[in-house]
Amino acid sequence: MNVRNFSIIAHIDHGKSTLADRFIEITNTIPGRNFQDQVLDTMDLERERGITIKAQTIQLNYVFNGDNYVFNLIDTPGHVDFTYEVSRSLAACEGAILLIDATQGVQAQTISTVYQAIDQNLVIIPVINKIDSPLAETEKVTQEVTEILGFAENEIMKVSAKQGTGVLELLQIITKKIPSPKNQGDSNELKALIFDSKYDTYKGAIAYVKILSGSINKGQKIYFHNSKSEHDAIDIGYLKPHHESISTLDTGYVGYVETGIKNLKDIEVGDTITNIANKGTTPLFAYKESIPTVYTGLYPIDSDKYQDLREALDKLYLNDPSLVYEPETSAALGFGFRCGFLGMLHMEIIQERLEREYDLELITTAPSVTHSVYLKNGDIKKIQNPSQWPASQLIDFIKEPWVKIDIISPDRYIGKIVDFLSTKRGEFGQIDYIQNKSKLSSQIVMISHFFPLSEILVDFFDGLKSCSSGYASMDYEIIEERKASLVKLDILVNNEKVDSLSLITEKGSASLKGRDLVAKLKNLIPRQMFQVPVQAAIGGKIIARENIKALRKNVLAKCYGGDITRKRKLLEQQAKGKKRRMKMIGSVEVPQEAFMAVLKL
Repeated sequence: MNVRNFSIIAHIDHGKSTLADRFIEITNTIPGRNFQDQVLDTMDLERERGITIKAQTIQLNYVFNGDNYVFNLIDTPGHVDFTYEVSRSLAACEGAILLIDATQGVQAQTISTVYQAIDQNLVIIPVINKIDSPLAETEKVTQEVTEILGFAENEIMKVSAKQGTGVLELLQIITKKIPSPKNQGDSNELKALIFDSKYDTYKGAIAYVKILSGSINKGQKIYFHNSKSEHDAIDIGYLKPHHESISTLDTGYVGYVETGIKNLKDIEVGDTITNIANKGTTPLFAYKESIPTVYTGLYPIDSDKYQDLREALDKLYLNDPSLVYEPETSAALGFGFRCGFLGMLHMEIIQERLEREYDLELITTAPSVTHSVYLKNGDIKKIQNPSQWPASQLIDFIKEPWVKIDIISPDRYIGKIVDFLSTKRGEFGQIDYIQNKSKLSSQIVMISHFFPLSEILVDFFDGLKSCSSGYASMDYEIIEERKASLVKLDILVNNEKVDSLSLITEKGSASLKGRDLVAKLKNLIPRQMFQVPVQAAIGGKIIARENIKALRKNVLAKCYGGDITRKRKLLEQQAKGKKRRMKMIGSVEVPQEAFMAVLKL
């Protein structure tokens, strides 16, 4: 069988989508008139930001030594927040092209993705890209790949995806090195892995599958294991990247299955599709569930749009199963959802996709992590939302998640990076010099550090890039929970608690954060016809206060000269009117910028 299933994996911005473009061009999969750069980056968001957000599959036809080959290529994201997307894609492959930028070298996410590919027993082809760049240090990067990742020098391919140099040779290496998919079961028994899915307004949920054994025929009745539901395969076919309908999808092939499913709970990424006759068979594969690291509340600005937000999240979950969400209510914001994300970029992308693709206007609350609160009565509460925080007199102790961060950087930035890390709560690990050869212009160091997860939620990545001139890269993993001294910081606007502005913070820095936050809110909340106090409190104790001055008409402007009693009378009349209006208005509207201020604090 001349089928090759492979992914392109790399750190962010190492040229994955450009290499995919060259493969598509050489195999003439998309006619020249329809071709555009980053052809697999189909979202406007991906093109604007220059990053891959969603893994994309395309089938290429390639002729080598007179034989016809079918390549199923999956272009994967590079950012650490989308690692779950990468792991799901690798499950549908037998091989992976590991792409390394000749101008940047081995970076943190490069090492992480290599380990993912090794865990899934894939054949890995190391490739150094951008060798045509004036800044390329090909010899140095080759040395890094051999020392850090353990590949032999003669295994490493050198290409320029932009110019096309070496890409034809790489296609030939793929045919030789990456094996054909093996039949993983009885050849007559259908087993298909759903590795991705998407929602189509007209066709319902569409599953992207890899056939592990047997085959699917158009019109055949099929069974979904997890949802225990039966459906007809209305249409099946290849991804080129448009859908190309065929009559049979055979073992080893990657394609799509349309069933017209409208109940989105019936389809699940990681599920196995089988024949109706084989309902009792054990699924061949199960994905490890993704664990969210950041939680935030999403609320529609117009409360009537709550049901639209629910439907949008259901549809988006099909396309991104690492998203976790459940309904919640807020006294200030009404009905919304508590959502779990794999990181801050993931959160930002999901919010933007909901606003663009589903025409929603949303308010996002401050991000938080899951804390384990141990109560004096012996209970343990897992708390993701500050509004669930118990009263301080009930708490025995609190634990928070810690992460191990690996930072890879040229050695000349060690001082600045260490200074930056020292401004955060954490423990210093160690510094390892990866390269120590005098002929190389600079040495590469790996800095290990241990942090509470909450310390890296906002602006950490930006700060690291700033202090290393953009050269440092990072990867992190959650290691354990440790005891922490934390308190809930409440914000009161006009003497009313705004639960969505509350945050969990370290006891020592709570007063400082409270003062910063009320100072920012003073400038962000619109002035009213009456004075509005903005306060920060821990429990029943107010720790900071600012007053938003009243909007005031100068009623004394027309009163020139004369007795002071005339002026006092005018001021008293104005005060009475304000009191009446204050009762009418009641509460103060808090704008979205105020919630963003909590994010940036």
